[in-house]
Amino acid sequence: MSAVPSSPVPTGFEQAFRPRSVAVIGASDDPSRISGRALHYLRRAGYRGSVYPVNHQRATVQGLPAYPSLDAVPDVPDMALICLPARLLRQAVADCVAKGVGAAVVYAAGFAETGEQGQALQEELAETARRGNLRLFGPNCLGLLHAASGFVGTFSSAFDEAIPTGGNVAVVSQSGAYGGHLAYLCRRRNIDVGYWVSTGNEAGTDVADCVHWLALQDDVSVILAYAEGVRDGERLRTALAVAHERRKPVVFMKVGSSDSGAAAARSHTASLAGSDSVYDALFRQYGVHRARTTQEQVDLAYACSRGVLPAGRGLGIVTVSGGFGVQLCDAAERYGLEVAGLPEAARARLREINPMGSDDNPCDTTAGWLNDMSLITDTYRVMYAEGDYDSVIGSFTMLPDSPTYGEGIKEAIRKGTADFMDRPTVLCMEARPEVVRSYEEAGFLVYDDSERAVAALDGLARLREGFERPLPAPAGKDTPRRELPAGPFSEAAAQRLLASAGVPFPLSRVVTSAREAAEAAASTGFPAVMKIVSPDIAHKTEIGGVLLGVADAEAAAAAFTELTARAAAACPEARVEGVLVARTAPRGVEVIVGARRDPVFGPVVVFGTGGVRAELYRDVATRVGAVDRDEALRMIAETRGHALLTGFRGAPEADVDALADLLVTVSAFAVAHADRIEAVELNPVVVLAAGQGVLALDALLLEREGTS
Repeated sequence: MSAVPSSPVPTGFEQAFRPRSVAVIGASDDPSRISGRALHYLRRAGYRGSVYPVNHQRATVQGLPAYPSLDAVPDVPDMALICLPARLLRQAVADCVAKGVGAAVVYAAGFAETGEQGQALQEELAETARRGNLRLFGPNCLGLLHAASGFVGTFSSAFDEAIPTGGNVAVVSQSGAYGGHLAYLCRRRNIDVGYWVSTGNEAGTDVADCVHWLALQDDVSVILAYAEGVRDGERLRTALAVAHERRKPVVFMKVGSSDSGAAAARSHTASLAGSDSVYDALFRQYGVHRARTTQEQVDLAYACSRGVLPAGRGLGIVTVSGGFGVQLCDAAERYGLEVAGLPEAARARLREINPMGSDDNPCDTTAGWLNDMSLITDTYRVMYAEGDYDSVIGSFTMLPDSPTYGEGIKEAIRKGTADFMDRPTVLCMEARPEVVRSYEEAGFLVYDDSERAVAALDGLARLREGFERPLPAPAGKDTPRRELPAGPFSEAAAQRLLASAGVPFPLSRVVTSAREAAEAAASTGFPAVMKIVSPDIAHKTEIGGVLLGVADAEAAAAAFTELTARAAAACPEARVEGVLVARTAPRGVEVIVGARRDPVFGPVVVFGTGGVRAELYRDVATRVGAVDRDEALRMIAETRGHALLTGFRGAPEADVDALADLLVTVSAFAVAHADRIEAVELNPVVVLAAGQGVLALDALLLEREGTS
């Protein structure tokens, strides 16, 4: 069953990217001015639709008849490019709505980025466009283009030297400058950009809208995205779900890693699930590759643009020197690619083909093949047909650039890989641009560095693995909900609520006197654990509010007196409900399980190893929304401490299944009560031996402000 959230396809995009007619409002006769560049580009690109320059001071603009107003244009333009200063935009946008224009770009700055007055004007423009069903791009953006139709609605200098003529790569960027930089780098890398859009301040159209629509286009094979911030998390989730369903790779550069909005002062979970880790989780769940550098983003776009993803992580290596093979093996280990040896029959075949070369993976062919290039052809055939590798990297240094050998090498590799074009063949080589282009046209991916080549294959493998994972279920689906009492919640209250949802805790009791403490400890069993109970004391250990190993009834009575005295001294204003007396839990592996509300994406579930040490080591896994059991198991397996749960150094295996069930329970509770709950934290949780379950030893439940 599809897990794509129900959301209408963004409207107005067809008119924006493939307009039949364009009005350029405020068009300049000077093609070097911002207000003249888009018109200049349209003419230069051979745009086939009608173009209507609007300029009340001129009869012609750049050789085209001009019109004194939009109303005077003899057509209803699909698209309007508004090249006017901010003070004139109220009327310009209103004119577009009155005319029935489908989409409009506002280039001008001076809006939300300048302060409250600019924000108010931006909101006014957005509301006018929304009411008039006008798809608005910007303000403070560089516009958009669709190469195949020759529509270039931008003034970006990225297209000065050459305008794209059509390709399967789409670029969408909040930052026009960054988007232009990407387009420039793509052209230098022989990557054909078919769609390009800058969203700027996003008054009417955001990155998510663009990703959603672009993922639906049959002529788009990969989407490059850049964002500094996202306001509508559900809209982005919908867009990424559509891309996943359509198997359209998304390579996302998300910058900014602050933890703003997290209630870190009161919850370890909040500090562990900072905003940047939430984006990591989101991208992992939807099979998106998060690029950390621009070079990585371009490298992977280049690899994706060929439309071939490896079926697995098996890597064959062919070199002309053993040293390059070592480099590639080292890189493969860093990126999790598998350089497995060849079967014995294949090794015998290599020895027969090339007695002077090596007979395994990696295969060093030595220099003898320069006299007989069929050796290269046969080596590739063995690697693919008998080694059954999912991809093969060949390291040929600068030899392909040689006038003597270059064409022969290319033809030899082409013959050896002709039957295996469903797998990526990567070449590490240095050569003149025209030589590189000829190798690319033969079907190969070309990189000038071993590390980047292997990183690109890892990225392709990750994308393929992401497509094979099911999408997360829509948040809140089939999640039970109960009304919560008024907060704030002490630990005892949190335990009661979470226990009713299915979270297991040790046997415990809240007492209000030393005598009750002695009786409760005798009932629960010794040694006992005793903790102060107060909705105003979130982290009890910081005030000495927890005592362990209480040995007998007399010690329990004394512990009650000591704990209440410590709370009164450290937090005299705190409301103290009593002391919780609990049975000491059996030994096991300590972990942390929690959830918190992200201001953009809503409930986020967190798992970390080490219990109280999780925040120090940052060994955590995060997911957005409710998780099912399979996803919970993947979360657990992601952490470095997973080994502690699977019998590290002879220890018994822990109850990972029960731990996964706990993650499902906590995530469901957080989603069901997202309107009331800011954070849920179980820290530590003891994971007992396999088949014995888990026990949450401490519970923290924080309300959202203003919800009591």
